[in-house]
Amino acid sequence: MRWDEIAVPCDLPETVDEISYERVVMNAGTTWDYIPWHFDPGYARSHGHPTIFVNTMHLAGFIDRITTAWAGPESRVVRRKVTLLGSIYAGDSMVGRGRVIDKRRESSGAEPRYLVDLEVAIYNQRDELCCPAEVTLDLSTPG
Repeated sequence: MRWDEIAVPCDLPETVDEISYERVVMNAGTTWDYIPWHFDPGYARSHGHPTIFVNTMHLAGFIDRITTAWAGPESRVVRRKVTLLGSIYAGDSMVGRGRVIDKRRESSGAEPRYLVDLEVAIYNQRDELCCPAEVTLDLSTPG
């Protein structure tokens, strides 16, 4: 993706990821997140959840995947703000939708930076908003 070719506003392709029980448990273990509601359904239910759910790092990784898959391998996440409104449970589909909201050239450092601001929203398969986010990408190849 070339910075000068990006239109504002612009929608990113929708991304869907099926979340299995195994993926929730594996991600929690991989990120050393040993809070039981990420691997113990009984514990999750005792805290008001229907079953185990993905952790914040899983959501952040999905958000980064949506934006960098769209922008390409030369892009780099330089800012991410995530708000947790709901959970993505084992058995759910995680649906990501993104939109470019701004782009700008920053020249405060030694080299100019070509930045793109995006809004990303993660929904479940029932179209319930679970995680809105703001992301800034640095496109190293300005175009």
